Amino acid sequence: MSTFKILYFAGCSSYTSRASDDFPAPLPISKLFPLLEEKYPGIIAKVLGSCLVTVNLEYVDVPESGQNSLDADEMIIRPGDEVAIIPPVSSG
Repeated sequence: MSTFKILYFAGCSSYTSRASDDFPAPLPISKLFPLLEEKYPGIIAKVLGSCLVTVNLEYVDVPESGQNSLDADEMIIRPGDEVAIIPPVSSG
């Protein structure tokens, strides 16, 4: 089975109790948060709403989960891709 790796940092890692997961690929980017919500109930409201997402070290926009139609220009997470969930960073 072809998969992609998702890396969790800071609060997201604490919420999932994991540093990473592997999920089946391909996956439209709009399906990423619903997939995580299914595995980790409450994660969208408690963690993902304020996080940034990268795919292969490039920042990407994740459409709101209410937008279920697949846009022709929508990014597809492919086998072997690395996705990172990056919480807000504060400086001081």
